[in-house]
Amino acid sequence: MSGSTSPQQRWAHFRFSVVGELLAAPPAPGELKDALRRLSDKPWRHPITGKQTYFARSTIERWYYAARAAGDPVRALARRSRSDLGRPRAMPGAIAELIVQQYRAHPSWSYQLHYDNLAALVREQTELGVLPSYSTLRRYMLAHGWPKLRTDRPSRSSRRAREKRSFEAEHVNGLWHLDFHHGSRKVLTKDGAWQTPMLLAVLDDHSRLVCHLQWYLQETAECLIHGLVQAFIKRGLPRSLLSDNGSAMIADETREGLVRLSITQRTTLPNSPHQNGKQEVFFASVESRLLAMLEGHADLDLVLLNKATLAWVEMEYHRKVHRETKQTPLRRFLESPSVARECPDLDPLRLAFTASAKRNQRKGDGTISFAGTRYEIPSRFAHLTRLSVRYQSWDKSSLFLVDEVTDVVLERLYPVDKAKNASGRRRPITPLQKADAGLEASGIAPLLKRHMADYAATGLPPAYLEKETP
Repeated sequence: MSGSTSPQQRWAHFRFSVVGELLAAPPAPGELKDALRRLSDKPWRHPITGKQTYFARSTIERWYYAARAAGDPVRALARRSRSDLGRPRAMPGAIAELIVQQYRAHPSWSYQLHYDNLAALVREQTELGVLPSYSTLRRYMLAHGWPKLRTDRPSRSSRRAREKRSFEAEHVNGLWHLDFHHGSRKVLTKDGAWQTPMLLAVLDDHSRLVCHLQWYLQETAECLIHGLVQAFIKRGLPRSLLSDNGSAMIADETREGLVRLSITQRTTLPNSPHQNGKQEVFFASVESRLLAMLEGHADLDLVLLNKATLAWVEMEYHRKVHRETKQTPLRRFLESPSVARECPDLDPLRLAFTASAKRNQRKGDGTISFAGTRYEIPSRFAHLTRLSVRYQSWDKSSLFLVDEVTDVVLERLYPVDKAKNASGRRRPITPLQKADAGLEASGIAPLLKRHMADYAATGLPPAYLEKETP
């Protein structure tokens, strides 16, 4: 039977197929009981589930008499519609009032989110009574004309059509996703202004586990690296990282840091957010569940937002079965094969995310100029003319002098302290190599001897007049 027919029609057709042979060839008097027993002993395929099942003799007998007495046997064998079909089940008054208030306050919530929050209230307030089922709540809201109101999204610019394919890394920590998301709620900053925060989220592709997430007030390379380092410390080093082409993602500090940590960086094509679709799905959950539950909090600040986000991720998202993987992200992360590498200490991590530059050393005062600031070079490196340094563009408090060949950090460089230098105290310069005291210069140098001989060979007298000394 076709799956497009209604359950009532499928039951009617099935019942008619069971008793149809009795209607086509009615049994002789006294043989009906044996015919019904044979049909009850026979396995049948359930019209709804498709599983093998059996029906009692009394049930088949009822179907037979109902079909025999009707002018339209199929219609007579159809299941009767419920008397309350199309009408929502009555809802207790207290719960009905809560649903009304909840929908008016949060019309953009999904039915599941409405149900989850109603369940939390019923657990806290036992006087509300028994919690209705999800399907009852959904039918009740639909019957009252309370659909989920969707917010309009700005249309994306036109782009060349490309085929889309789903993908998934085979191992945990084989591929991470990284992206910023502009939140729909503003937060109150310390200076009393309202500002839109941005959520940095790092997701493991195979398990969908959130390696780290944190709200920031700016989308900069400094914030990205601040959050990414925490993800490394929590979960280990991944093999590759996928992000868009935002300025923070392609900053020199980010690119060079990933290379030093042997992490392959991949970027999506322009105007192709579907390549990072797992991030988009996660951000949709953040908006529809996390931020929706914070609608009633007026003075939301960054500290509270980050605390609530962490609690939601650890207590709900990581423990909820994912629609595609059929596992919770936490269990899939722990039980799947992993290709993670051990994370280094914090200081090497910070040092890795630096950009490289070259500067000429001023021989006069032993300094270099970088980003409008002069940095002093220790005297033991005074012999170097071209210096290789590493830096972070947001931190001008120091630079790192590195060996150009091995990339090993030699010294930390600090800005010139003119006030300290005004004291007049100076260290003596120690030569790199002292002259051998056992050897003394003797006679005229060979080149000068040659010049003197060549001049004498010309036959010209010395071109000077001697002056007698008194």
